[in-house]
Amino acid sequence: MLLSDALRLKTPQSVSFSGAGGKTTAIFQLAREFPQAIVTATTHLGSWQTSLADRHIVAIKFSDLDEITSEGVTLVTGEIEEGRTKPVSQDVLYWLREVSGEKYVPLFIEADGSRQKSLKSPADHEPPIPEFVDTAVVVAGLNTLGKPLTDEHVHRAGLFSQITGLDINQQVTPDSVTRMLTHPQGGLKNIPPTARRIALLNQADTPELQSTGGGMAQDLLDHFDSVIVGSLNHNSFQTFEHTAGIVLAAGASTRFGAAKQLLDWKGKSFVRHVAETALQAGLWPVVVVTGFQSEEVESALHGLPVNIIYNPDYRQGQSTSIRTGINFLKPGRSHDSIGSAIFLLTDQPQIPVEVIRTLVESHTQKMQSIVAPLVLENRRANPVLFDRVTFPNLLQLEGDIGGRAIFSKYKVEYIPWHDDMLLLDVDNTEDYKRLIDIENNK
Repeated sequence: MLLSDALRLKTPQSVSFSGAGGKTTAIFQLAREFPQAIVTATTHLGSWQTSLADRHIVAIKFSDLDEITSEGVTLVTGEIEEGRTKPVSQDVLYWLREVSGEKYVPLFIEADGSRQKSLKSPADHEPPIPEFVDTAVVVAGLNTLGKPLTDEHVHRAGLFSQITGLDINQQVTPDSVTRMLTHPQGGLKNIPPTARRIALLNQADTPELQSTGGGMAQDLLDHFDSVIVGSLNHNSFQTFEHTAGIVLAAGASTRFGAAKQLLDWKGKSFVRHVAETALQAGLWPVVVVTGFQSEEVESALHGLPVNIIYNPDYRQGQSTSIRTGINFLKPGRSHDSIGSAIFLLTDQPQIPVEVIRTLVESHTQKMQSIVAPLVLENRRANPVLFDRVTFPNLLQLEGDIGGRAIFSKYKVEYIPWHDDMLLLDVDNTEDYKRLIDIENNK
């Protein structure tokens, strides 16, 4: 996976990088993934970093920037003094932003220094993140984990200790790094309120560190829109975002003759089983779209931490419930971390937690547009995961059709699954009896 894909930088943006553990590497690696890119800094850079660009412009006056639209990577800094570059002036910085927007070229900004350490704590004057950035990436290196908290390993170890409560010379732990990244005077410091927040956990060069980073991601997602765990050296990344669970529980069940959402299975209603499965799988938020017999369905969900949304147009078909669920996930400060959604049908209470987690894990590693199970003889099954890039098309659905109507618009990846129970949905009383019999004969 390209770093730009992991960061969801499909279109040019203004992106700041702060923290420690690979900022410069990340910036220039990312810049090379675009035909043309501008790199600058609101802090000092080592003069050696100028060789990483195709051209280096020392911007004292605007006429110095005539070559800014050349192909490749252009680094713009202030003057070089004592082996390092000065930051660009505010006038130059805002001019670069204008050029970036006009020419549709990404602008990448290094916003603090770390003296080649893998972790740091920002000083009072750091990080100077421009208020106009679209995305703020906070970098932390994982190879400091297990090492003592000293200035040898952590830039400004004393400040790190104050913020995290970790004593000097104690081993740096995943929890302490998480506390630093999520502290308002740590990783979140000076990030503009409108910017998308991304934590990049670099130096996950071993399976153990990858697993550790994945564990940290769950807590970090309470504060960041996404968490990237990986290795810039190996160009290997996983993108952790929230996956929503949308339970479609609005149908009138006309073929069955009764509300399938309320059928009993193993002592609970279908809809409660499905909602509990979504919660156990770690989906967030879990949205239950109701319609037919909505009061009874809502009552069946009593006590569960789910969002219940009534669809007044449910009789017009499944597409209206899909649109209702997706509309609930429209971007906003609380929902920007939702990267995908899994649709769950209430007539399939037998769907296991494991298949949902497998879909999410696959999406974390590859960021596919659509992921679905494939059961026996290449038969497509439910549930299906849809990346957020598909949401606009899902919102265009009409009539009694589901998400499969947009499969032709995207590359769909199928995950082999060897349990044909995924193929059973309760359309009639015979299906219901079969479901009960299968459970009784286990």
